[in-house]
Amino acid sequence: MRILLVEDEPRLANVIAKGLRENTYAVDVAEDGEVALYQTSINDYDLVVLDVLLPERDGFEVCRELRARGHATPILMLTARASIDDRITGFDAGADDYLTKPFAFRELLARIRALLRRDSQLRPAIFEIEDLVVDSASHRVSRANHEVQLTAKEYALLEHLARHAGQLVSRAEIAAHVWDDSFDPFSNTIEVYMNRLRKKIDESHPIKLLHTRRGEGYILEPHR
Repeated sequence: MRILLVEDEPRLANVIAKGLRENTYAVDVAEDGEVALYQTSINDYDLVVLDVLLPERDGFEVCRELRARGHATPILMLTARASIDDRITGFDAGADDYLTKPFAFRELLARIRALLRRDSQLRPAIFEIEDLVVDSASHRVSRANHEVQLTAKEYALLEHLARHAGQLVSRAEIAAHVWDDSFDPFSNTIEVYMNRLRKKIDESHPIKLLHTRRGEGYILEPHR
């Protein structure tokens, strides 16, 4: 899952981004409203965490503009403006949720998870492919009832493939949703992580789940 964090206070932005990345999310940071609108015009985000008090254009304006452009991406307002009128303004602008500062980081994570699984058909909590189980709530993975230990990025890559099980996922799509805008498209990073996943997920099992289609992308499905 790729998140756009719109926050103009550098220290807080760094803390939030670091915490989200440690929880498997890819994060881009925008420091003002204009940058946020530009980022959403060139990147495909799964969720936007949006401060209200921003330079250039405030969060309410950004939210209205995104909805006017037809963006259905979930938007979580994160702000010190806690009055009822501010909350109503945020929801009327198109926000899906509203969290006031100061906040507990665990609550932010819980609200993000809730927004991302709101459509239960598109975002189920648990994915099962053969004897592979990927739990998107706990970020736990098991194969044949044995827990598989993955790094945060390995898990993020596997979950993205699990969400599209049986479908061909291109390298560009993986880069867009699993990595942030610092990703080098000419690197072999995705291939390196796919090789790591194969060793952990497939190596000791007769049925292979992770497959490469040369020049096209990757697919998660059982091959006997």
